[in-house]
Amino acid sequence: MLNKVRILGFSDKELHTKVGEYSLQVNPQTYNHVSQSLFSRARGSDTAGTIQKFRTLSPQTVTFDFILDATGVIAGIRDVATEIKKFRDVAYDYHGSIHSPYYLKMLWGGLAFKCVLTDLKVEYQLFNPSGKPLRAKLSVTLREHQTPQDLARKADKKSADLTHAETVFDGATLPLITNRVYDRPDLYINVARANDLNNIMHLQAGDRLRCPPVKES
Repeated sequence: MLNKVRILGFSDKELHTKVGEYSLQVNPQTYNHVSQSLFSRARGSDTAGTIQKFRTLSPQTVTFDFILDATGVIAGIRDVATEIKKFRDVAYDYHGSIHSPYYLKMLWGGLAFKCVLTDLKVEYQLFNPSGKPLRAKLSVTLREHQTPQDLARKADKKSADLTHAETVFDGATLPLITNRVYDRPDLYINVARANDLNNIMHLQAGDRLRCPPVKES
């Protein structure tokens, strides 16, 4: 049995309340699933090259094209414009009750991609004598959506944009700690101010220091 691509619509960020579904008439021939990591240049220079500092994982994207055909060659669609409206209602249109379009999940084979639709392009390809569209190609870009539960599972990461605590180890100095946290020893003054430290030269092993977020320069 042929499994069709299904796009499920949900009214909540947790994807608990399903409010719509759209199944493609014809599955796409291909799709692209893109992952991207963002890096920035670490402060400082070296004649041998540049050190890349990891910043974050960008949301993954899935892009594909699919055809809507009302010529009768493929059963299931009588009117292209009506079918586009059905797809937009589930995947693209704004819904006042939630103040946004629906959150989505794309299902096909082993893929279960939680996402939102960010781009939709419709190319009309065939018309009847009166100008009514009989065939259209829809190009779709879906961007990964992370539920609150997904984000909570990743909340233990360390980042310069997050506030977190650091335990002072024996022999540690503030520049050493800020170098570990931010890759920047010069930010020791930020940590000193955040913790009201009067003596930045002598730290007590076992103390907890608050490391505030900093802006990348």
